[in-house]
Amino acid sequence: MSKTTEKPPTVRCAIYTRKSTEDGLEQEFNSLDAQRQAGELFIASQVSEGWVCLPDRYDDGGFTGGNMDRPALQRLMADIEAGQVDSIVVYKVDRLSRSLIDFSKIMDVLERHKVAFVSVTQQFNTSTSMGRLMLNVLLSFAQFEREMISERTRDKIAATRRKGKWTGGCPMLGYDVVEGGGRLRVNEDEAARVRDIFELYLDRQSLLATATELETRGWTTKRWVSTRGREMGGRPLGKNTLFQILTNRIYLGKITYKDEIYDGEHPAIVDAEIFDRAQHLLKRNGRTGGAHVRNRHGALLKGLVRCVTCDCAMAPSHTVKRLSDNGGKVYRYYCCTNAQKRGWQSCPTPSVPAPELERFVVDQVKSIGRDTNLLNETLAECRRQREEAIGKLDAEKRTLERELGRHNADLRKLIGKDGQTTDRLADVQERIRNAEQRATEVREQILALSRELVDAREVGEACSLFDPLWETLSAREQARILHLLIERVDYDGPNGTVEITFHPTGIKTLADELKRQEATTCDR
Repeated sequence: MSKTTEKPPTVRCAIYTRKSTEDGLEQEFNSLDAQRQAGELFIASQVSEGWVCLPDRYDDGGFTGGNMDRPALQRLMADIEAGQVDSIVVYKVDRLSRSLIDFSKIMDVLERHKVAFVSVTQQFNTSTSMGRLMLNVLLSFAQFEREMISERTRDKIAATRRKGKWTGGCPMLGYDVVEGGGRLRVNEDEAARVRDIFELYLDRQSLLATATELETRGWTTKRWVSTRGREMGGRPLGKNTLFQILTNRIYLGKITYKDEIYDGEHPAIVDAEIFDRAQHLLKRNGRTGGAHVRNRHGALLKGLVRCVTCDCAMAPSHTVKRLSDNGGKVYRYYCCTNAQKRGWQSCPTPSVPAPELERFVVDQVKSIGRDTNLLNETLAECRRQREEAIGKLDAEKRTLERELGRHNADLRKLIGKDGQTTDRLADVQERIRNAEQRATEVREQILALSRELVDAREVGEACSLFDPLWETLSAREQARILHLLIERVDYDGPNGTVEITFHPTGIKTLADELKRQEATTCDR
């Protein structure tokens, strides 16, 4: 009597592979392929048990085992939930996870769906308590190894940064990475552009307005080539990227590690005083970039006044003295923010009456046209600022000419090559068009600045319009004009002095604005 051999049930096996870095993945036979081959051979040895290898590949190249944020792993878990997998095969346990907590979550899912787990190089049976113990012991060592590697890496980075060395990452606008890494050298053309970005922000006083101007100029993030030959960067300078540039202490010649700041080996390219002014302005405006906020009681100097003693902003405040059941009188002040946070005793003059300070500032503006000496000083400053602006535009023009030279050289190299360079050719041609367009704009701005020198008659006429027009403006229009004209107002309470700092182009802006206001009033 013959015996019939029953065919074992089919066990659908999914092979999962992982590599922490992308190094070597471009090779024809890489680490992921080697892991999968080992898994396929192991499954082939179990064919008599009904094991079959699923054709789907679950490969995570360049993903850490310290978390579960891996696309192939997430796809594998979804297939398990859908009942399409009976067993997971890995080369080693730590390929699936290096975190004991994450691994326990994965095992809960496997047990719930009756899915087996197999490691090719570490034989154990998860169906027994001893097998699960051995698995947890192996995984604990894998997690320990990962944490030790992380600690050693962090310690190395900390020690390197304490020496002021560059520890890698995306290259910064204004610097080039020295071949071999570890050090930065100044890129003079980009460094000039970084300094102009800081000056533009201090002038515009708004991230959005500055980003718009940079987009008009065609300025982008740093372009660089990765170790694999891929072109990176060259993206528009949006608000977030601009904020990162303006707050990066690397431009001061410093290296940061967490909250620690060290002297770097690379030279600074931004003046410390300009950097600090940008930080004060960013803090005042917040991450919104200086968006308009409500100003209920018409504080004309909101965002402009600073306490000299505490070196901090003075914010508008008010109190209401009730005169009757129907209402009360509002008393407005500018209060030192340091005194507001730490107590009034922390500042010798924690507040100043707002109407008095505003009246003084407005009177100073009015007096420009009446005081001959002050008028001459103002004109001299206007000419100096104009010449400085022309000098910066000349420097940008020379930078653009050098860029055009490099782009045209790249274009000559690419012409005549095969079709694989089509995208690269189009990119270089687009850069040339943008650089030529910006160069034309710079030349036009230089010509305009050369023609538009402000003379005494123009300033006198503008200031003569200030008195009659001022009272006809709304509080919001008055505040806008003062913000166009004035960069900051420093209040020194102990010495009883007020110092007004005008914007570099404030007088010209005031003249144009008042003429526009006069024309609007006449039309009415």
